[in-house]
Amino acid sequence: MSDLRIVSLIASGTEIVAALGFEEALVGRSHECDFPSTVERLPVCSEPKIDVNGTSLQIDERVKDVLREAVSVYRVDGEMLDQLRPTTVITQTQCEVCAVSLKDVEAAVCDMVTSQPKIVPLEPNNLEDVWNDIRLVGEALQATKRAERLIDTSQQRLGKLAADTSALAQRPTIACIEWIEPMMVAGNWVPELVEFAGGNDVLGKAGEHSPYIDWEKLLQADPEVIALMPCGFDISRTRRELPALTDHPNWTKLQAVQSGRVFVTDGNQYFNRPGPRLVESAEILAEILHPGRFDFGHRGRGWETL
Repeated sequence: MSDLRIVSLIASGTEIVAALGFEEALVGRSHECDFPSTVERLPVCSEPKIDVNGTSLQIDERVKDVLREAVSVYRVDGEMLDQLRPTTVITQTQCEVCAVSLKDVEAAVCDMVTSQPKIVPLEPNNLEDVWNDIRLVGEALQATKRAERLIDTSQQRLGKLAADTSALAQRPTIACIEWIEPMMVAGNWVPELVEFAGGNDVLGKAGEHSPYIDWEKLLQADPEVIALMPCGFDISRTRRELPALTDHPNWTKLQAVQSGRVFVTDGNQYFNRPGPRLVESAEILAEILHPGRFDFGHRGRGWETL
């Protein structure tokens, strides 16, 4: 472990490294890495190319403008990377909006980083990919047994949750909103988490990227439950964005709104990070979908009622 010098340029990668017991080997992080909280002491090696302050719509427009000319909305600090002399750099290929791109990292490493670190690219599209990414990090850190233990523990917890929810008579329909304006519903691993939690995701598709939807499609689905989990937003930030939904004339037509079953979650800390805390994300969904039946202690921290 003493010879390892790890830079993680994606928040989920940082969480995986820490969960495998290698937090002390981390020497740098991305601007979004904040869990465990102790990693915030580390030098930051990336920054957004856009102003991340503003409404959901403004951010969406800025992202689209940047991506017309670049492969990522973030830039890598090659000089900082060179100073840190990493042996391993963890990044991702899944989404150019979520983290620095693999191409940007490769360019920075080839051009500026004299330590010539091993690049570990994560590519999570579904839960199985998340487990494989944990294995990939474990292999890179020569900790395959630790990785398998972490995977086994996570799968056992999800398996127990699935067993508990399978006995329930009702599986409420749910829409998981991953961006507010324009509206997007969560895809990738989220529909699988909904399944474990005892729900029926009526709009998201497992393993597929999150699609944009319009109000007509949401009204047609008319889910019993709505969970808001905007990418990169915590609960308070999401609440500030709510007027884009709640002021729309179709909002009150939804049965989830009429029955008071709309929930605000911390998408940034849980659902948007394909790492160990996806287990907690499934637990949050179980608490939301089956109130009174499940209580893992996430209310008030991981989710609130609108």
